[in-house]
Amino acid sequence: MKSLIAAALSIAAGIASAQAQQQAAPPAAATAAPITPDLGVRVEIEPAALALIKAMSEKLAAAKTMSFTAVTTYESPDRTGEPLAYFTLSQVTLQRPDKLRVITPGDGPRTEFYYDGKTAQAYEPAANLVAVAEAPDTIDAMLRAAFENAAIYFPFTDVIVSDPLKMITENLRIAFVVGKSIVVGGVPTDIVVLVGPFVHVQLWIGSDDKLPRLARAIFLGDPSHYRHAVALSDWKLGQPVAADAFTSAALASARRVEFIPPAVPITGAAPKK
Repeated sequence: MKSLIAAALSIAAGIASAQAQQQAAPPAAATAAPITPDLGVRVEIEPAALALIKAMSEKLAAAKTMSFTAVTTYESPDRTGEPLAYFTLSQVTLQRPDKLRVITPGDGPRTEFYYDGKTAQAYEPAANLVAVAEAPDTIDAMLRAAFENAAIYFPFTDVIVSDPLKMITENLRIAFVVGKSIVVGGVPTDIVVLVGPFVHVQLWIGSDDKLPRLARAIFLGDPSHYRHAVALSDWKLGQPVAADAFTSAALASARRVEFIPPAVPITGAAPKK
């Protein structure tokens, strides 16, 4: 399950999770100064920017069910030191308060993550491996436990928590409106900038539907200022979800392994019959 439990480059609209994102960033970002000299004391939050974030957060929090597609782009240096772009695609389905499915068909080995309110299961079909662990009874608590125990962090976490506004604004220092776009996501969007102690995020929010469409982040401690982004599309809110959507019959025959930090070698035993 290395591809699932490797520390992710976390790109999301939220600022409260920025410190966790910084820990998961490349070594250069983790060791450099994380903040500009005056950012820690300067607070400049435009009411118009806060209103856009509030409307987006309320729309997301009100959805009992949700599905969307997330395409994450992150930069990492090649052998010359210049950045290469890497992509992952994730298909996300959730049902509040305690069910989540994340299917990641590319790039890299296909992975599947299932949470049904009792257990979290991370499955890699090509290797026929599944990591299974008891999980807390809410999506929020499960996401926290997954990060702390297995370095799993989805780049769209801030979108699926129960209170996006709290997560986004808890450590927010600077927020302002940049303007509008009719290009991103194929819909009119409002563009805001959000800055916290560790990350600078440019966020495109649908002007009419209030849904997040694109977030581009720069970790402030990264001297290379590599950019990381997540594009969100195919939104469906409040639609019925099949009762069996949060598990897979293939899990029963997969070889079980432990949820472990990515630096620890993986060991496992054959699945119980």
